[in-house]
Amino acid sequence: MRPQCCQEEPVDHVSVSVELRFGAVVIAKTSLSFYDCVAVAELRPSAQCQACVSSRWGCNWCVWQHLCTHKASCDTGPMVASHQSPLVSPAHPARDGPSPSPPTAPKALVTPAPNTLPVEPGAPSTATTLDISPGASPSLLSPWGPWAGSGPISSLSSTESPLHEEPSPPNPPNGPGTTVPAPTDFRPTATPEDLLASPLSPSEVAAVPPADPGPEALPPTVPLDLPPATVPATTFPGAMGSVKPALDWLTREGSELPEADEWTGGDAPAFSTSTLLSGDGDSAELEGPPAPLILPSSLDYQYDTPGLWELEEVTSGASSCPCVESVQGSTLMPVHVEREIRLLGRNLHLFQDGPGENECVMELEGLEVVVEARVECEPPPDSQCHVTCQQHQLSYEALQPELRVGLFLRRAGRLRVDSAEGLHVVLYDCSVGHGDCSRCQTAMPQYGCVWCEGERPRCVTREACGEAEAVATQCPAPLIHSVEPLTGPVDGGTRVTIRGSNLGQHVQDVLGMVTVAGVPCAVVAQEYEVSSSLVCITGASGEEVAGAAAVEVLGRGRGVSEHDFAYQDPKVHSIFPTRGPRAGGTHLTLNGSKLLTGRLEDIRVVVGDQPCHLLPGQQSEQLRCETSPCPAPATLPVAVWFGATERRLQRGQFKYTFDPNITSAGPTKSFLSGGREILVRGQNLDVVQTPRIRVTVVSRMLQPSQGLGRRRRVVPETACSLGPSCSSQHAGHPWFEELCHVNSSQLITCRTPALPGLPEDPWVRVEFILDNLIFDFATLNPTPFSYEADPTLQPLNPEDPTMPFRHKPGSVFSVEGENLDLAMSKEEVVAMIGDGPCVVKTLTRHHLYCEPPVEQPLPQHHALREALDSLPEFTVQMGNLRFSLGHVQYDGESPGAFPVAAQVGLGVGTSLLALGVIIIVLMYRRKSKQALRDYKKVQIQLENLESSVRDRCKKEFTDLMTEMTDLTSDLLGSGIPFLDYKVYAERIFFPGHRESPLHRDLGVPESRRPTVEQGLGQLSNLLNSKLFLTKFIHTLESQRTFSARDRAYVASLLTVALHGKLEYFTDILRTLLSDLVAQYVAKNPKLMLRRTETVVEKLLTNWMSICLYTFVRDSVGEPLYMLFRGIKHQVDKGPVDSVTGKAKYTLNDNRLLREDVEYRPLTLNALLAVGPEAGEAQGVPVKVLDCDTISQAKEKMLDQLYKGVSLTQRPDPRTLDVEWRSGVAGHLILSDEDVTSEVQGLWRRLNTLQHYKVPDGATVALVPCLTKHVLRENQDYVPGERTPMLEDVDEGGIRPWHLVKPSDEPEPPRPRRGSLRGGERERAKAIPEIYLTRLLSMKGTLQKFVDDLFQVILSTSRPVPLAVKYFFDLLDEQAQQHGISDQDTIHIWKTNSLPLRFWINIIKNPQFVFDVQTSDNMDAVLLVIAQTFMDACTLADHKLGRDSPINKLLYARDIPRYKQMVERYYADIRQAVPASDQEMNSVLAELSWNYSGDLGARVALHELYKYINKYYDQIITALEEDGTAQKMQLGYRLQQIAAAVENKVTDL
Repeated sequence: MRPQCCQEEPVDHVSVSVELRFGAVVIAKTSLSFYDCVAVAELRPSAQCQACVSSRWGCNWCVWQHLCTHKASCDTGPMVASHQSPLVSPAHPARDGPSPSPPTAPKALVTPAPNTLPVEPGAPSTATTLDISPGASPSLLSPWGPWAGSGPISSLSSTESPLHEEPSPPNPPNGPGTTVPAPTDFRPTATPEDLLASPLSPSEVAAVPPADPGPEALPPTVPLDLPPATVPATTFPGAMGSVKPALDWLTREGSELPEADEWTGGDAPAFSTSTLLSGDGDSAELEGPPAPLILPSSLDYQYDTPGLWELEEVTSGASSCPCVESVQGSTLMPVHVEREIRLLGRNLHLFQDGPGENECVMELEGLEVVVEARVECEPPPDSQCHVTCQQHQLSYEALQPELRVGLFLRRAGRLRVDSAEGLHVVLYDCSVGHGDCSRCQTAMPQYGCVWCEGERPRCVTREACGEAEAVATQCPAPLIHSVEPLTGPVDGGTRVTIRGSNLGQHVQDVLGMVTVAGVPCAVVAQEYEVSSSLVCITGASGEEVAGAAAVEVLGRGRGVSEHDFAYQDPKVHSIFPTRGPRAGGTHLTLNGSKLLTGRLEDIRVVVGDQPCHLLPGQQSEQLRCETSPCPAPATLPVAVWFGATERRLQRGQFKYTFDPNITSAGPTKSFLSGGREILVRGQNLDVVQTPRIRVTVVSRMLQPSQGLGRRRRVVPETACSLGPSCSSQHAGHPWFEELCHVNSSQLITCRTPALPGLPEDPWVRVEFILDNLIFDFATLNPTPFSYEADPTLQPLNPEDPTMPFRHKPGSVFSVEGENLDLAMSKEEVVAMIGDGPCVVKTLTRHHLYCEPPVEQPLPQHHALREALDSLPEFTVQMGNLRFSLGHVQYDGESPGAFPVAAQVGLGVGTSLLALGVIIIVLMYRRKSKQALRDYKKVQIQLENLESSVRDRCKKEFTDLMTEMTDLTSDLLGSGIPFLDYKVYAERIFFPGHRESPLHRDLGVPESRRPTVEQGLGQLSNLLNSKLFLTKFIHTLESQRTFSARDRAYVASLLTVALHGKLEYFTDILRTLLSDLVAQYVAKNPKLMLRRTETVVEKLLTNWMSICLYTFVRDSVGEPLYMLFRGIKHQVDKGPVDSVTGKAKYTLNDNRLLREDVEYRPLTLNALLAVGPEAGEAQGVPVKVLDCDTISQAKEKMLDQLYKGVSLTQRPDPRTLDVEWRSGVAGHLILSDEDVTSEVQGLWRRLNTLQHYKVPDGATVALVPCLTKHVLRENQDYVPGERTPMLEDVDEGGIRPWHLVKPSDEPEPPRPRRGSLRGGERERAKAIPEIYLTRLLSMKGTLQKFVDDLFQVILSTSRPVPLAVKYFFDLLDEQAQQHGISDQDTIHIWKTNSLPLRFWINIIKNPQFVFDVQTSDNMDAVLLVIAQTFMDACTLADHKLGRDSPINKLLYARDIPRYKQMVERYYADIRQAVPASDQEMNSVLAELSWNYSGDLGARVALHELYKYINKYYDQIITALEEDGTAQKMQLGYRLQQIAAAVENKVTDL
């Protein structure tokens, strides 16, 4: 059985094909149509009865039951039969009396189907022709219409009601066949039971030969030539009179049931009982294919009694359905007024004596308004009825004058009576849009709106105006709210807008009645708005005058504005500058008085005929504008237009000169810090107002001749303004500008702007912007402009820069440095000693030589002078770089003879020095003996300390194992909270995101979505091209602007896009890895895969994550989760400072709490007072510390109360408060900060359980917060974060602290080399390791869990994941291909690929695997363990000393053991059986199938396209330069994708 149609739209039937086969031979074939009458009615909710009886399936409608059914009768109440129904005759010519003798019916010609048995002349025929009296129905036996079999059919069925039906014209035969007469007599005395009493014999059935009609063969049709009251008999398969046996459709090989319209010629459907199966929800009636309807024998069936079919209970056709047709009278209804609604209907008398009451239902703004309905019907035969809906007040909230309200009649509270399409009334509100009297009186007359005066004047219908309120016959005087503008020229012509209320009801009311400052103002009729606003044009005042605006309406009074309108006479006195280039762009300043007269948008400045565009920030005495280009040099007048009024500059004109021209520019290099002077030479340069130099950092793929635009696509881009508001991004390239200085008409000097960093390609684009003209440096100098790295200079005294440099007069200063002459000449370097110049004589790459002044110069002047500043300072200026190289002191004397006195002094000094050395040696020996004695004492202390640490570790480990045993029993019930694969993959692919960035829509309009999705589908196909994908990745990696973040993001997008094709993804990874190996072999192969610098490295991380997910779940998950829980238990067991984040128990010395805090454990009885089961919640014991803050205690309570509940289903801690309950009425809200907090100076201590004196065993509850805390969007909750505090605490400058004040916390003192004497306290402080015993305790407690985790990861006792073996073999193969025999290099590659890229990531981030939440303290501990794992995988031997990191000291004894495990792990993998490509592909195919859930591939493709769009030209160029890509038309396919996704023009 094969379904022929599978539609998502609601349907009322399903067609299926059925075949009977014997082996491969098709015995028979036909179609079955399953229909559902209930579904037929539901397809048209507003007229279910009409839809039911008008359907082609022959469904009937039970009026009282409100049910569409295929049954021939209803359980109760009247029925409306189908228009095809046999229950009602198509015509009733003899309703009022008995029928006369029937006329002789002509014989009907029957055209048998091709598979019908041939009829011999004179042989008895199985077809019958029936003489029927007028009014008798011949189609009694068919439950669906006049034809119910696969034999000859009648063409009388119509889509109209049978009561008004005429016989259809005969249809021509559509298939081959022989026309034979059928003269069999069918006597009226035969009952319907007799028709089924004589089935065909088995021999007759066997005699039916199978036939194979052609594909175009259609069932036979019956040509009719009958009077209106006579129709041919209908035959049925298997019944007496049938031309063929009942199962003939099974004997037709390959035949199918045509559609209904093909059987009947398109008039009405008729279906075979063998091929139509019905269901309308009544399972009791489903007894196989329905047989022809047999009327009960109790009916007095006589052909001469037509009244039999005129039973009152049965009517036929859509016109017989009860229906509400229209609204009687006006459809308008006012709000807040009770009115009846009268409706006209028909056939509603069928509901008489039926169950339920009638009610009118109005659909108003998404709600149903139900009122009682009264139905009155005309006496028969008239079917018209009147429905009266009870009076009811209606209103709506929408701000619109009218609202369409749907209307229908309903019975029994749920059964909707058929109604005309779009039946409605119109609800209107006079107050909407009619805010004052004038607008109210101009409302449409049919509304009947009046202005109702009273305490609250308003516009309502006359009925809504109360008796105590009066209807206004005349509106009040006009009221003016605003006048715009408030100034205008004395010449008039200013468009003034006056807004207010009651400004007339027609424009004629205000014509000639408006004045402004006493001057008439002509109203513009086209812009008049009733009552609310008018626009008038002022007349000329002749002089400056001010006054109010006034509007008068005849008979109503006069309205006057509060603000005065002033007539002004603006003047233009001068302009600056008086000349500029004809290219325009000159900023022209006009000085004058009252220049802001009238509307600002009406003010225009023109230079001759050329507009001068106004700039922002105008003033009354000054206008600023930018000149437009002029065709030729000229001297033109300047004028300002105020609307229609012109004011010219009386003295002076503006001169357009020839454009400036640049002929040369140089030099061609600059340091990154900029400041090098560029000389720009040309003509007419002094006419430029604001010259600038712009440096644009251009990608290496764009050549200077190509510019910044795209070559192959027409992409409209927003032009960037040349004004100061222009962004520093243009076409995706950053640019930097500096102002230039105009020296003369032939010379401009520009200093190069500084760049933030050295571009990958030193070529940059340099342009000179001369107002509206732009000159490219590349066209002015044959050498491209480039930026070089900044120079460096060494101080004069490199050993001690703070000491002055002693200079011997007559010598030259020599300064060492780097890159000194890359972009600077010696003439441009300015060297100064104080205020005296040091003339640069030589400048090389590494040295600068300058000649200082003969005498020591004075220092530069400073307001505040220190002792050292009395000496001059040596400075070097190179562009924007200024180097201070130290102070200089000139030697005062030249070398001469050594004085005798000095010689004597030197001898005495030497003797004293020798004596001092002897004394120091003696003291040193004495101190050494004392130090040895102190060392032995400290050694004894350390041995005692080690013993205590060992005992503490045993105790802590015992407690932890007890806790882990409880945890293991809990896990047996709930299991380890693993994340499903989708969340796991998203967190690894897109770390740092709260959720996957692919969880969003494409963000394209619905009209373009199909085209964009089609383009993305093409892109997905294009990614299947290995050549395109590798070219795409290599092209992106070669771009300077393609950052490391972009590389990782693109790699993850490719992983998502290719996730369903992991075999292909692996092939791409192999290819890219091979390219990477070739790249690093040429440099330093040991650095490969060390950092994420290319796309392939992130692809490798994602590939490992996909392939090892099952291994993580099945093997690594349990020890990793036990380690995580062990860390959490230990950290929470001791004090944790809520402010500094330092803890007593940790592995990280940076997070160690170096203070002895007194605390004691508490066990609280925690309740949950939120949620549906709050009242029935039982107390849960929670272990806390009395030094915990309220927020920390709240976190521990949530962990216990919501044990086993997903994090996403837990409430946010910031929405809950902790309430301490004592007794019946003792409730106290606990908070980190409140009015009881301890404040000492600028420090406030956070409240703890000890602060509130909460006893052991106290009852606490989590209750909803009384104050609402605003939670920021996208803010991840960090455990241990303090909750928002109460607002009654002064926050000004007060800093919180918890356990230790940051300033008071003891830092690890540096070890001293002197004696340790001074008491035991001094010795303790001298040994920083005294605090590290806590680290040792933590390390010993967690040792078993760390060992278990490393053992599972590095064990080969169980099968190693195939992906690991496959990839390690691949690295060995690559090393062999490139001749790398160094095993250390291969070891580093494997370490960088598996431990560094995957296991370190998993260990540091358990939230990637489990549904858990970490804290800063736990992250610090996991970081130490991950670093230990990485140290175990590296080959370097770490030499430990007193300056080594604490974490390396902690695991110093364990790392060698771990190293052996790693080496054995690598060796075992190398010796294992190689993994073939077929095995790996099989595993990858299984992974693709198992984890084929949608990770957002469509959005990933859209994000990938953004990178294609950004580097479109470079990708196209790379594809065009490759011959294979050209043959494959990869560039053309990419252009097709761009056209579909972006809807932009390409070179297609």
